Amino acid sequence: MGIFKRIKTITTSSINGILDKAEDPIAMLNEYLREMEQELNKAQSAISKQLFAENKQAALIAQTKEYIGQRTRQAASALQKGDEAAAKLALQEKINLEQQLSLYNQQLDAIKEQTIILEDKFSELQNTLNELKQKKTVLAYRANVAKNAKQIQNITVSFGADNILRGVTRMEEKILFLEAEVQAGGYTTTPLNGVDNTVSEEAIAAELNKLKGEKEAI
Repeated sequence: MGIFKRIKTITTSSINGILDKAEDPIAMLNEYLREMEQELNKAQSAISKQLFAENKQAALIAQTKEYIGQRTRQAASALQKGDEAAAKLALQEKINLEQQLSLYNQQLDAIKEQTIILEDKFSELQNTLNELKQKKTVLAYRANVAKNAKQIQNITVSFGADNILRGVTRMEEKILFLEAEVQAGGYTTTPLNGVDNTVSEEAIAAELNKLKGEKEAI
């Protein structure tokens, strides 16, 4: 599709209020179907004009044949009356009309051939339109399925499950750290609290006497 035709298509679809977005696939399919229907209407109108031309040409042929018959009768009547000049004039007109009749028949044949071509084109467009309608139904279903799946994905992403899991992990680590602090505090405070700091005088005197004895020995 050319850029200008594409702009025309998008503009037309916007005017019709069909497109939510310029590239909405279903809306564009609807626009293509409308364009195909317009082409179909043009073909149908052309066929109507062609049939009218056929009927008009057939009427002209019938009229010409009638004139030929009249001139033939006029020539015969003139001969009966002994008016050979009038008979020749009537026959001359008859010959001219017969030549015109031959041309009219050729034109009618050409018109009929064009009618057949238009009818074939109309039939082809009709079949194409039906195929597009069927395809549009399938594509619309596929598009809706895809849109629904995308909406579900967007909802899943909006939940922020990853952030929640990371937050829970951080809290779990923090709790583990607090538990470790408590455990470490138990190791440092409990043994110190269990030591008896009281020293007897006898023990001190014994150590003192030991030092004196070592000094005297020196």
